[in-house]
Amino acid sequence: MLIELHLIQNFAPSNLNRDDTNNPKDCEFGGVRRARISSQCIKRATRLDSHFQEYTGVPVSQRTKLMIDALVKLLTSAGLDGEKAQHRATEFARAYSSKKNNLDKNRTVVMLFLSQAELEEITARLMEIGDTDANIKKLADEIAKNNKKRPGAPDISLFGRMLADRPETNLDAACQVAHAISTHRVNMELDFFTAVDDLQPGEETGAGMLGVGGFNSACFYRYSVIDFNQLVANLNRDVELARKTVQGFLYASVFAVPTGKQNSHAAQNPPSFLMAVVRQDGLCWSMANAFEKPVHANAQKSLVEASIAALDAYWAKLSGFYPSSATPIVACLDGQEGLTHLKNARVSSMAEWVVAVLQHLPQE
Repeated sequence: MLIELHLIQNFAPSNLNRDDTNNPKDCEFGGVRRARISSQCIKRATRLDSHFQEYTGVPVSQRTKLMIDALVKLLTSAGLDGEKAQHRATEFARAYSSKKNNLDKNRTVVMLFLSQAELEEITARLMEIGDTDANIKKLADEIAKNNKKRPGAPDISLFGRMLADRPETNLDAACQVAHAISTHRVNMELDFFTAVDDLQPGEETGAGMLGVGGFNSACFYRYSVIDFNQLVANLNRDVELARKTVQGFLYASVFAVPTGKQNSHAAQNPPSFLMAVVRQDGLCWSMANAFEKPVHANAQKSLVEASIAALDAYWAKLSGFYPSSATPIVACLDGQEGLTHLKNARVSSMAEWVVAVLQHLPQE
């Protein structure tokens, strides 16, 4: 079973996801430049959105090089002496994270993706053993080896985990997330700005600082897909938690907005179009090619409306050519008039949309 998510989201002028030059990320698609938000940016915003933890009921996992600091805090809170806590945490992190037992100034050499349950289990086991390095290394090997037996974390189960030195801790992602791209041609714009020095003497002129920042405004198409069977497997066959994870993902995907330069732009714009597709046929259909020919705004249609109409037409094209058992579920804030082939899949609100998706998922 696959659950696809297709969103149309129009953002006001912003710089939500920057490249190495501090300008908005972009790409070429259909022969023209498009605005882009990377999949990694979208995934981080989604898993950190409060709705995800609210609906899963499980604390968000941590991706960090600061495993030692996290363990020291937990060990000292559990009553272990500070010096012993530092030693045990350091030696455990050294053995767990690197075959060469390397650390980088009290940090692991690589980023680790760890759930709260894993950190608490490690803490409890470290409290039980002595300060012998050999015992701590043995414990690190045991914790890694038994990774598949502990309760699954929703965010790690969705987005996966890879640690080259500990392949036994690896987990195949149950969710694929595409880079969001604009449905139309986009040119980057530049903002020349100045800052006034409030304590500058009145007889002096000129700004205290000046600079240039890039921004754009774009209507994005966003696509992601969850393999529900893989998600259940990653969560150790906990179907109820898998259903809650899908629910949390749907809400977080809709409400999460990247944080890049939001203090300067406040582009807090929710999606205008939500479509979920529940499949039993094993197919995956990105609708990105609906926008291979860029859409245009005109007197009759806005960019949002033109994008929804293009997606609707492309859905009909795919459905008419390929055999499919897909069940689309659509909720529109704007652009309902552009729906022809998907109009019978409409529900009246986002809440009804989420309920309709969950009704298709197995109960056990």
